[in-house]
Amino acid sequence: MASTPFPILFIGPGRIGDAVLASGLIHKLAREVPGARFTIAVGPAAAPLFADLPGLDRIIVMEKQKGSGHWFKLWNQVRKTPWGLVIDMRGSAISTFLSRKRRAVHKKSQGEPTHKVIEAARLLQIEGEPPAPHLYVSPDRQAAADALLEGGKGPILAMGPAANWFGKTWPIDRFASTAKRLIAEDGPLAGGRLVILGGPEDVRYVDELRRSLPRDQCLDLTGQIDLLTAYALLKRARLFVGNDSGLMHLAAAAGCPTVGLFGPSDDRLYAPWGAHTRVVRGPRTFEQFKEVDPGLNQTIGHMLDLPTEAVILAASELLAATSSLDPSPASREKVSAKPTDEGSTGF
Repeated sequence: MASTPFPILFIGPGRIGDAVLASGLIHKLAREVPGARFTIAVGPAAAPLFADLPGLDRIIVMEKQKGSGHWFKLWNQVRKTPWGLVIDMRGSAISTFLSRKRRAVHKKSQGEPTHKVIEAARLLQIEGEPPAPHLYVSPDRQAAADALLEGGKGPILAMGPAANWFGKTWPIDRFASTAKRLIAEDGPLAGGRLVILGGPEDVRYVDELRRSLPRDQCLDLTGQIDLLTAYALLKRARLFVGNDSGLMHLAAAAGCPTVGLFGPSDDRLYAPWGAHTRVVRGPRTFEQFKEVDPGLNQTIGHMLDLPTEAVILAASELLAATSSLDPSPASREKVSAKPTDEGSTGF
């Protein structure tokens, strides 16, 4: 017998990284709520992440408008539905004016900084067992990602050398040096190849990295694939190295061993989530960066004090610690089929 539809409105973050970190809530509800049907309202950058979500009724792209016009527009689009649950990660008052059985509205954290995954879990009062980030990928999309990798040999080193702000980007020549060292004949990814990921605006920026390796050892997909295809591809990578960015969170969510490079961003909130991740930063703390750049918006090479050797060491140690992982398609399918023991949402 089919379950009675349970409509869920999820008002999520606008940025890619924040949306990925919150995605575990949707995954948990999709598995545990009979008849769950989703309407996802997020910003333009994050909207493509949810295209393959099972039980998806609609994606509403929220583009910011003057005078909070985007909130009035959203209200007009969702006000006629009797919602089973409204989750509002933006902490707005919109759920007050909607018909709903339950609501969960974000409130600003007090006290010590809390990781965004735990902060999201608090909305459903499951912060003791926060659900890990998870995105859905259709079989066709996964097959398309796998086809991009056909013909190559050896383990895949994925890199995301760009970020949404120059201050968070590690110098591109150091990415190149790291890639060459890791996939060298005596490196931990000997015989491997580099896959470069990024958005259309990053195409020129990655030139030096692309040219640092022979063509048969480098696949540059910058600006050529969508976010979910990148996520599907990262499931096949042996290692990801990148700045604090949406791509870094995609890699960790995909189960790829991930080295996140941090400087003027707070890893207490935004470290890549999962056991197979590492954070590397230079000698300065986040607070010390804020002393120099209080608004965190200046065009300063904040990441210059992060040495290449520190990144290579972290990558090598993570590869050794995850030596039993097999990113091949058959292996990942077995892992994804395993049941979980996450706590119940109570629905």
